[in-house]
Amino acid sequence: MKDTVRIGVIGLGGRGRGNLGELLGCEGVVVPAVCDKYEDRALEGQKIVLEKTGTAPDVYLNYKELLARDDIDAVMCCTTWITHARIATDAMRAGKHVGIEVGGSASIEECWQMVRASEETGKFCMLLENCCYDRNEMALFNMVKQGIFGELVHLQGGYQHDLREEISLGREDRHGRLFNFQHRNGELYPTHQLGPISKVLSINRGNRFISLVSMATKSRGLNGWIKNNKGEAYDLVDYHFNQGDIVTTMIKCANGETVVLTHDCCLPRPYSRAYRIQGTKGIYMEDGGTIYLEGVSHEDSSHWTHVWEKFTEDGYRDKYEHPLWKKYSEEGIHAGGHGGMDYLVLSAFVESIKLEAKPPIDVYDTATWMAVTALSEQSIAIGSAPVPFPDFTNGMWIDREPYRRGIFCLEEVCNDCFEE
Repeated sequence: MKDTVRIGVIGLGGRGRGNLGELLGCEGVVVPAVCDKYEDRALEGQKIVLEKTGTAPDVYLNYKELLARDDIDAVMCCTTWITHARIATDAMRAGKHVGIEVGGSASIEECWQMVRASEETGKFCMLLENCCYDRNEMALFNMVKQGIFGELVHLQGGYQHDLREEISLGREDRHGRLFNFQHRNGELYPTHQLGPISKVLSINRGNRFISLVSMATKSRGLNGWIKNNKGEAYDLVDYHFNQGDIVTTMIKCANGETVVLTHDCCLPRPYSRAYRIQGTKGIYMEDGGTIYLEGVSHEDSSHWTHVWEKFTEDGYRDKYEHPLWKKYSEEGIHAGGHGGMDYLVLSAFVESIKLEAKPPIDVYDTATWMAVTALSEQSIAIGSAPVPFPDFTNGMWIDREPYRRGIFCLEEVCNDCFEE
């Protein structure tokens, strides 16, 4: 196991700079080079490293020049959605492991390119899906693995986040979302809840997605925000955005489960990932933070009614706390983005580099979760017809090689790995 790993960082917008700060908080990380196509952002990245470590990294405006270095073990890529996959493929073929920020694919072909590059080079590609390491999601994962919900039947989730300002001001803020909403129509940001859903369903390890169908509403939210906040003279006020305000995607699994994803970023609403787990013994609903378990939850016998309980207030999260969260809470979890899950997913990434070992989110997971975007666009474009889901494992999902056990494992809860 390496004590020190050298990681280059590509993409230094808001998310990239935040992740860079988190990455430098992981033990044994050295960042010798940073890159962004905008010089001011690249220099901001250099400043972050200098302030945290006392050493200024080299600055690049072309990521291929950074990849040409032979003293870098891995790269972290936080660029725009439509460039993640190509940079990941180039990085692996340049002999680097890679972690990429979340976002959907532009095509199914680029997903296959990532898979082939990883298989042919032996370098891993890990989607940095932080929601897999959220405190609630990990406690629920623990419950699923203990059979508390029985046999899983149906799951739901989504990205429900009012981002009208961020999207509409994409040119002013040099944010890539705008162009996607102008020209695409699909489940543009699928992975936040699909990641945890896939892990509880054992996707790519004994189960897989077999088909998908998507449907989009009309587009009204962005035009309304622009009119109210930028005025009638703003050039996008009457622009016909392709992206529907709400996109609903349904996925069928090989083992009979169904999944519903919702993309909802253009209308006024509070944030929610709308996680729902439903099995033969009970149900969890993120909205409202409620849970009902047959034979466990309270009943109103006088009215023959089932009664919701609170997941946190009624002690379920504490009872089923994942040992990873117990460990980091006891040790004083790293103060950082999204309540700590950013730090955990980056720690998992760094550990895999140090061990030269399989990451907990591998290239098959990465390709599968990202593929939902391209597939949803296809389905909507042909009248919301079902489309087949590629099997990026080429049949190996029925008998995969063993996964790597450890504290960051997302296939099982490895309680013994937390023992002193």
